[in-house]
Amino acid sequence: MIRALLARRKQGYRTLDYPERIPPLPERFQGLPSLAAEFPAEAVRSSEDLCPTEAIGSDGTGPFLDLGRCLFCGRCARSQPSLVRFSRDHALSARKREELLVRPGDRDYPHARPLEEALRRLYGRSLKLRQVSAGGCNACEADVNVLSTIAFDLGRFGIQMVASPRHADGLLVTGPVTGNMSLALQKTWEAVPPPRIVIAVGSCAISGGLFRDHPETEGGVAGRLPVDLFVPGCPPHPLTILDGLLRLLGRLPAPRP
Repeated sequence: MIRALLARRKQGYRTLDYPERIPPLPERFQGLPSLAAEFPAEAVRSSEDLCPTEAIGSDGTGPFLDLGRCLFCGRCARSQPSLVRFSRDHALSARKREELLVRPGDRDYPHARPLEEALRRLYGRSLKLRQVSAGGCNACEADVNVLSTIAFDLGRFGIQMVASPRHADGLLVTGPVTGNMSLALQKTWEAVPPPRIVIAVGSCAISGGLFRDHPETEGGVAGRLPVDLFVPGCPPHPLTILDGLLRLLGRLPAPRP
């Protein structure tokens, strides 16, 4: 026992002081992207050919970069560095699917708003989630698991992953929802007592990712369940996931640099 206490004293405090301070991110980290104010139509066409998920496209409003499809591979930025840039901003989550579209010249990203007041009273200090891997590759699942380690210590915010949906307040879903997992996801959702929330983590859970046109997938969670929070990435950084959860609960103070 004495040895354990001495070892603990030697190790010191290992938990990050996030969200009070943002920890340093890896040099190759790619966060919130931006499009140049003047984004020509030919650049959209070349990006569509370049992007494996067609995350860059155009609609009636003009060009866009869809964070829900984006794999953050950086091919578009390397090909057209004057038109597409990835920042080091890790805060990417949004409440609505359409809010994941980044437009040319956008300066203010609509970060995820908190839940309604009644739900915040229920979940603000204690949120239990059942994680469902609906056919994921285990990358998003691994970064969700990282949040339970001593560095992030998700439990200090009152957020925990539980083994049974009957003990949960909602689902955290990863993966494109394959045919083999579709019924299991539906049954897990039905087993969660209402009111309940759904969090889609990763491009596969949001749009199907690389597999969105595959006949054996449903192209994400939203086609089957109502989604309350979208967390983009492939996979999203643990800080991106944590940022989304805290914003959803209205518990994110302004971080110090």
